[in-house]
Amino acid sequence: MIDPLRLVRSVGIAVLLVAALISTALAQQPPAPPDQVFERSKLVIDTASGPREFDVELALTPAQQQRGLMLRKSMGPYEGMLFDFGEPRPITMWMANTLIALDMLFIAPDGTIRHIHANAEPLSTRTIESGGPAKAVLEINGGAARMLGIRPGDIVRHPMFGNVK
Repeated sequence: MIDPLRLVRSVGIAVLLVAALISTALAQQPPAPPDQVFERSKLVIDTASGPREFDVELALTPAQQQRGLMLRKSMGPYEGMLFDFGEPRPITMWMANTLIALDMLFIAPDGTIRHIHANAEPLSTRTIESGGPAKAVLEINGGAARMLGIRPGDIVRHPMFGNVK
């Protein structure tokens, strides 16, 4: 006959052993490649109804820009990703492998929002154009621009644009 107390101890020891193995395996994971590590920064958008502050990840390298927000399942309401493309130029984006709807704000070198593409469709390979030269793109949750009163002509304040108060 099986001793219930001995069985509970054996199962408990097995669970602890598996947890220790998993913990060790996770601790030995190599660091994320540079294209998956994004520096974080604060930015403010001056809107007609007041400033809106965001905590953003910075996509600065071509590898980071290519990866963007791909495979993310969610993003906080005041989070986003700011892409710096350097000199102003026409910019095209797409949503391949992007799982959440996004608003894309195309920004001039002085921080002025030139164009907003609202609610970009997740997983779409359709090209989204800036509608003219832009230095940067800010991606935020789909519908957030409308909900927060963000419009073309509003100013994005960030060191990237040299306009921080």
